[in-house]
This record gives sequence, structure tokens and C-alpha cells, in this order.
Amino acid sequence: MTPEEARPRSVSIVVPAFNEAAHIAAEINGLRGALDGSGWEYEILVVDDGSTDETAEQAQQTGAIVLRQERNRGYGAALKRGIRAARYDWILITDADGTYPPSAVPCLLARADANDMVVGARTGDRDGTPLVRRPAKWFLGRLAGYLCGRRIPDLNSGLRLMRRELVERFWFLLPPGFSFTTTITLAALNNDYETEYVEIEYRRRLGRSSIRPWHAFDFLLLIVRTIVFFNPLKVFLPLGGVLAVAGLVKLAIDIGRDNLSESAVLAFIAALVIWALGLLADQNSRIATRGR
Repeated sequence: MTPEEARPRSVSIVVPAFNEAAHIAAEINGLRGALDGSGWEYEILVVDDGSTDETAEQAQQTGAIVLRQERNRGYGAALKRGIRAARYDWILITDADGTYPPSAVPCLLARADANDMVVGARTGDRDGTPLVRRPAKWFLGRLAGYLCGRRIPDLNSGLRLMRRELVERFWFLLPPGFSFTTTITLAALNNDYETEYVEIEYRRRLGRSSIRPWHAFDFLLLIVRTIVFFNPLKVFLPLGGVLAVAGLVKLAIDIGRDNLSESAVLAFIAALVIWALGLLADQNSRIATRGR
């Protein structure tokens, strides 16, 4: 065994937390219990995202590194603060609310060598997602899978292991809100990064969730925007196709009535314009992502 092979692998664990004083210590202690003896060197960074309770104090008592935001800036902003301060080349993110079991972390670490990102997937009978959110989650997942050209078992899981270089490549795209995980998923899959999903148990969160029903629209907009950035033809070609088909149907009806209407012509023109915009967007996307 060479010195390089003998060196322990290292991971920085980033835990964003907002008003999680009642749960943060248990989460950190659970992570330590899962990682001690794993063969991985690790550090735990808790980012207190402007909490108004004793989240920071409770985290400090466990010996974790605590970074404090003066105000609540959002989930993605907290993750980016922690990743900037991380020392190691592997980044693992998880939540402080008890939803992701620390016992699942070694399963993700075991798949590190073969991947650029390993995601804890909330699937099957082990998915504890509230029933009210499941239809929106299903629809958004299927839409993202179609646009990416690959099935996505879990679009926005908050438990994932990532190479630092992957995060840094798409840093400029990663938003400050909840859509951080959705964005890094779409960016990785659209750029052929090796990504593996590992089924995990997902528990009901402790405390109150910050996700609201209107966030579903935000996620939808984000999916379309991100795909347009990386693969715009996936959006523009079908949209133009719908208009072209509508124009053909209207044309057939008009021929039967021996009266060509303006709406059929406008549908064809609109389809051509959208396809032309798609080609321009595709060219711009290739230029923008070249060399990144």
C-alpha cells in the first residue's frame, strides 16, 4: 500500500440550521457516531442562518465548527457559506431537523470513489414525504427527468455527497434558497457527472417546516430555467412542435372549409420563431459552458 492509498479520505460535513436549538446537538452527535471508525477524516460545520434561538450555542457545545450569519439568508446561502469554509475535497450536506438519518452517511461515503455525487434518495416505502407534497414532487421529478434525459429518483434530496470541484464549477448558478439541491442535481446530470442514488429512510421532520405550497412554482420555474441554460432545445423544440401541430390541424380545418385563416399562418410563424430562438439559445449555452 502506497502512502497515498494509506492516507485517510476526508470529508467536510455542512449542516445549515435555522432555529434548530432543540435538535442540532442530537444531529451532530449522530453524525459523529456514524463517522467515527469509518476510516474517513471529517469536520462538521454548522451554519447558523440567523437563528433567534440558541442553535449556535447548542452546536458549539458539541465541538462542531459554527459559522454564524447575521440574518436569515436562506438554505442555499448557508450551504455556500459552509462550503467556502470547508477544508476538504469531499462535501457532504445534510439537514439539522432529523429527517435524514446519520446512519445513512457511511452508505454514501462507500460509493464516493465511483462517483462525482452520491445522493440519498427518499424513495419507495422509506419515503416519509408528507402526502400533500407528493403530487407536486412526482410531477416536478418527471418533468426534470424528461428534460435531463434520465430518470431522477429524488430531485432535491438534502442528503448528498459531492466533489468540491463539482460544486465550484457551477457556483455561479447555485441560488441562495431551497433550490440549491435541485440546481446542483440538474447541473450535474446535464453535464455527465457520475451521479448515483442510494435509497435511504426519510423521517418526519422535527419542528416546523419552512417549505410552503407556493415553492412548487419556484421549483418549476427553476427546472425550466436551468434546462434552458444547459440544453435549451429540450424546451424550445417541443414548444415549437406544439404550435406547428396546432397550425397543421387548423390548416386542415381551413382547407375543408376552403378558407385559409390567419391563425394557421401565425401558428407556423410562431413555431419557426421559437425554433430559431432555441437554436440561438443552444449556441449561447455551448459558448457559455465551454471551458468551465
